[in-house]
Amino acid sequence: MANDAALRTSLLWLAAVILAVGVCTHSLKKMMVTYVLGVIGISALLLPDWDYFNRDFSRWPYPVTAQERANSVQAQGSGFLRFANSPLRVIVYSVVYGYVMYKWWVYVSS
Repeated sequence: MANDAALRTSLLWLAAVILAVGVCTHSLKKMMVTYVLGVIGISALLLPDWDYFNRDFSRWPYPVTAQERANSVQAQGSGFLRFANSPLRVIVYSVVYGYVMYKWWVYVSS
């Protein structure tokens, strides 16, 4: 991962959410569920090697070449621009994360 600041910021926000859940619910179990879902969600979004997956599907069995990595870094720009190439990825992430957040909210608020 090229930008560790996003990971650090996400983990700090997760810690704040876990603290808020603990203070509001007084439940260690709900805090742990929040921690596990948060870490899985953050790692699924920030840790994959997007340079590898943004290539053509037929190139996935082969390692990323230096030329492909250089082209990807120049084309990528900021971290949010990587989603502009794949609206399907944004839709899938939105549906999956939305459903998980809904289920988490139902569990924590009960």
